[in-house]
Amino acid sequence: MRIGVLGTGNMADALATHWVRAGHQVTIGGRNAHRAERLATRVGGRVKPAGLRAAAAFGEVVLAALPFGAGADVARDLHAALEGKVLLDCSNPVGPGFRLLTEGGPSAAQRLAAVAPGAHVVKAFNLCHEDVWRMRSPVFDGRPLAVPVCGDDETALARVRELVRDVGCDPVAGGGLERAGLLEATAALFIALWVGEGADAQAIAPPLAYSAGPSQQETEGGTGALR
Repeated sequence: MRIGVLGTGNMADALATHWVRAGHQVTIGGRNAHRAERLATRVGGRVKPAGLRAAAAFGEVVLAALPFGAGADVARDLHAALEGKVLLDCSNPVGPGFRLLTEGGPSAAQRLAAVAPGAHVVKAFNLCHEDVWRMRSPVFDGRPLAVPVCGDDETALARVRELVRDVGCDPVAGGGLERAGLLEATAALFIALWVGEGADAQAIAPPLAYSAGPSQQETEGGTGALR
């Protein structure tokens, strides 16, 4: 698969490294040519440095590894090059005080879709710190990390699910792009718990077997019906 990466930061580094190892062709695009070249060298393989427009034109899938404030402006500028492409958004619109910056409005992913209407926007990879994505592979207690994926185009979703597996994770259907805002709000909550409170965010949800509540036997010792 041809992958164009918009951005030269930590998420671009972490994800591109996995995808190069999996055999994909990757072009790193940045506003700063030196930074793009430096990241391409660090990732290795046959990664090529380029400008943002060239990276967008190159990729079948284009990763927008950009800060929330810059993503929509870049996508608007590159909308012609993104026509028909999968545009993968991993941003988190989280500000000071762990505040969700999109509250009351469209999600970060929906804003990309609005300014690049010819692209197939998919939301994924936003729930973990970049160093988790650097792991080879993100497996905890013998269980691969699950990655929710939101989008409206099935072909685009299939490509992103493949890229999730290439990172060593399990893709999970998160629904259509209208649910991307829920992923972004979840990230804001998790970051507030992890960073602000030092709490184990994973502990706030019961295991799947208990997701609808305890069984009748566990609730009443098997002696009667649930009330």
